[in-house]
Amino acid sequence: MKILFPGRRIFLVLTWSVFLAVGCAPMKPETVLETTCRPPVINGRSLATDTPDDIAVTIPSFVGTAAERSLPDVLPAGDLLSLTIEQAALMTLQNNRDLKVNQLNPALAGTFADIERGEFDPEWFAEWRYYKEKATETSRATGEQFGVKGTEVETVVGLRQKLPTGTTLEAAVSHERDKSNRAPDQQTARMGVTITQALLRGFGPAVNLAAIRQADLGVSASLYELRAYVEGLLADSEIAYWQYVLAEREIAIFESSLAVVKQQRDEIEQKIEVGLLPRTEAAAARAEVAVHEQSLIDARSLLAERRLRLLRKIGPGSADCFDLKIKALSDPFLPARPLGDPADRILLADQSRPDLNEARLRLLQNRLEIVVTANGVLPRLDFFVDLGRTGFADNFSQSFDQLDGNTYDYAAGVSLSGLIGNRAARARDYAARISYRQAAEAVTNLRQMIELEVRLAVNEVERAREQIAAGRATRQLEEEKLQAEIERFEVGAGTSLLVAQAQRDLLISRIAEVRSIIHYRIALVKLYLAEGSLLERRGVRVD
Repeated sequence: MKILFPGRRIFLVLTWSVFLAVGCAPMKPETVLETTCRPPVINGRSLATDTPDDIAVTIPSFVGTAAERSLPDVLPAGDLLSLTIEQAALMTLQNNRDLKVNQLNPALAGTFADIERGEFDPEWFAEWRYYKEKATETSRATGEQFGVKGTEVETVVGLRQKLPTGTTLEAAVSHERDKSNRAPDQQTARMGVTITQALLRGFGPAVNLAAIRQADLGVSASLYELRAYVEGLLADSEIAYWQYVLAEREIAIFESSLAVVKQQRDEIEQKIEVGLLPRTEAAAARAEVAVHEQSLIDARSLLAERRLRLLRKIGPGSADCFDLKIKALSDPFLPARPLGDPADRILLADQSRPDLNEARLRLLQNRLEIVVTANGVLPRLDFFVDLGRTGFADNFSQSFDQLDGNTYDYAAGVSLSGLIGNRAARARDYAARISYRQAAEAVTNLRQMIELEVRLAVNEVERAREQIAAGRATRQLEEEKLQAEIERFEVGAGTSLLVAQAQRDLLISRIAEVRSIIHYRIALVKLYLAEGSLLERRGVRVD
């Protein structure tokens, strides 16, 4: 059979052009899994329509450079930091040290995807080999022995490329020079292309692109992980702010109540001095003052603790930030409305919870691992074709000129190999299937836990909402009770002990009323965190 080849230059141009066009072409878009995080919409209603306590924090794109943006009107004046809940949230997103550490994780995960894509980068190679021989041979014609001295010098340069289909392409140009005392100097030039196609193990884009798809899923999962961290951090910041507000309000109540009981003590002591009351009436009034002073000391200590925790969250950035004093400006009162059926919130959580979305992506990663391990169980069967042109001459340049001649080499065949038993590959495949099943069960379990968390959060919001009205009514009744005891005491029908008890009950009811308002705020934050909507409600986006 006679095979005709085109001219040397045409053959060279076509070979390398086709090789580079196929080998260096970008992968199709469908080979890269795209996962977007879209704000959920439940029953055609956006989140903004059900946000009774929206915070006007708007960060169009929360990326690594967000911490470098300025924060006007929030910088501390002297040692006092006047802070609203909106400013506290914004400062947390911009300055928190833990967030600066965690927001680098998606970038790190992206490098793993690039590493996997590097498997399909073209590879250039070059080789130079020198061989020298001195031997004794026997002539087949005469039977006489003779000495042989020779040298060989071979140079090879080329390019190889692995494709997602399981194909390996290689193009190379080589030159070999043979010099011997028994033969004339001969130089050989060769230009060839080798194509190797996997037919069983390593065949097709599904298995060869699995690592890239897993890495892409890892990037998306890392973004969900970051989103979960940002959401939790924002919730902790808001809760810390409202707890600080509660500590401030409690101190104000203790101080005003202490002023009242001190005034009552002074009045009782004056009446005792003029003989209107027995001296036994002074003990109860003095004890009540002492109790209020103790409570005030504890309240001030609690305020200092919550101030430090809030400063840690918002991280103002100055070296002496923990020495700053905070003045909370936001009013905790919020009109409380019933939430209704939690079904929509459960559905919202199923769509929006970042930890659940991350678990689903990890499940897809495990499924891709099964594709890889199942393929690894197969034996290796490769088909190969090697096609080249050669030129022979007694000098370097003419050997390449002779590539236009009718000299060529061609080889084709198959290679088959495999491990008997192949226990390691089968064990990896079995482990991958067990891991996938385990991940699937974990997703189901997480969905149930999230539903429980949402229902409990809804129940807590409803409890806190009802407590606001009950606390207000209790406080009003305690005020009337105290006024009645004071009037009885003034006409001699009561005692200072009963007045002190009524004063203490009023103090407890006032504290309980403020706590119910703050707890309602905190319960709402925890509900939004449970349903995965806190970032959208606060206008924050993780890109």
